[in-house]
Amino acid sequence: MGANNHNVKSRVAAISIFASAGMAAAKFAVGIAIGSLALISEALHSSVDVVATIVTWMVVRVSDRPADDEHHYGHGKFESLSALGVIAMLYVLAGGILVESYSRLREGAPPPTLSAIPFVVLVIDIAVNFWRARALHRTARATKSQALAADALHFASDVLGSIAVIIGLALSGFGYVWGDAVAAVAVAIMIALLGLRLARSTVETLLDRAPEGVAETATAAIRAVSGVVDVERLRVRMVGSTHFIDAIVQVPRTYPIDRVEEIKRMAQDAVNKALDDADLTFTAVPVARNNESVRERIMVIARNSGLAVHHVTVHDLGGKLTVSIDLEVDGEMALTAAHDIAHGLERNIREEFGEDVEVDTHIEPLEPELPHGTDAAPDRVETIKAALSRLAADGAIHDIHNVRVRDTDAGEIVNFHCRAAPSMSVIKVHQKVDELERALRRAFPTVKRVISHAEPPHAQ
Repeated sequence: MGANNHNVKSRVAAISIFASAGMAAAKFAVGIAIGSLALISEALHSSVDVVATIVTWMVVRVSDRPADDEHHYGHGKFESLSALGVIAMLYVLAGGILVESYSRLREGAPPPTLSAIPFVVLVIDIAVNFWRARALHRTARATKSQALAADALHFASDVLGSIAVIIGLALSGFGYVWGDAVAAVAVAIMIALLGLRLARSTVETLLDRAPEGVAETATAAIRAVSGVVDVERLRVRMVGSTHFIDAIVQVPRTYPIDRVEEIKRMAQDAVNKALDDADLTFTAVPVARNNESVRERIMVIARNSGLAVHHVTVHDLGGKLTVSIDLEVDGEMALTAAHDIAHGLERNIREEFGEDVEVDTHIEPLEPELPHGTDAAPDRVETIKAALSRLAADGAIHDIHNVRVRDTDAGEIVNFHCRAAPSMSVIKVHQKVDELERALRRAFPTVKRVISHAEPPHAQ
């Protein structure tokens, strides 16, 4: 999208250079020939436009460059600086025209020599400038280019200026010798007023004033992203055509990091869709939601302490909260150190829920991440599979399959799949599978761990 904007802006600016130069030269030559200050002033105004358009053409080639090590927000502010330079030239021109007009009105000057030529040139100039002003204005809005917006205002002022010159020449033709000088004053005033309007928007951009309505649009887009609790703070600044947005966003503290990263990505896409061109800096702030369960709050406490817990059981006994937790620690750790860790976890839970909460922590060894092991011999796998099938016979658990046995330094690890009735509850399935696992360990003392996967009939 950026490359396309760059090509459009460069093409429009280049066309404007040739158009401005041609019309300025024509008006200046005719103005000198007939002695019209108003027409010469308008020609000088167009000459400034030529210089401004050349500057614009050069600037847009720089402003669309991507960010680098020295310009972290890109080069878009070059457009604002060029617009300020053009505004300064316009005010210098307006001041010069006013001084010369006052001198002619005070001292008197011969009226311009009239013919059809200046009127034809001015009508053509009005038509050309009106077309260019509209084309530049549309492109400036589409690409959010302040440099092209400045050019559009120049050509709009050219249209009004040419109309003022026609009125001044007409007044001179009817015998009002002051008409030409007054028309020149009107040209100067229009230049000053249009320059003031452009200066206001340019200075606001340089001062990082938030574009009207953009903060509300970006906030609404981020809040609509699934998983966002609220937008705590949002700031917007414009650099060229890009909206740079800094947002502090509240997300549930129970979400894992990868889920938060997904929320960031969706927020960037949502803001880009709403604003066309946006660069979002997303700061996630984890917050507690009102609907967090006790178990979720305990898991957050454990995670913040870097502890591995499971089998978190919570009961409410008539207003008294009881919590049971399985805490995994390094199996080689001394009991004293493990007890200190468990005690710290229990203390953090009481700080969260109150001192009267009853907490029991079961300490067990943490399974090694990458235990050394090898696949058992095929006949051992068949023996284990036959035992599982026999133990499950005539029970709720059936169709033992995909049996795998691994030999490790700590003992054998058995994995298997089985099937159960689809209407059985998870609790019931877990109880039955747990009974099967315990029976297998009793039958084979060398089996250290049994991992089962229950599935409904016909599951893949």
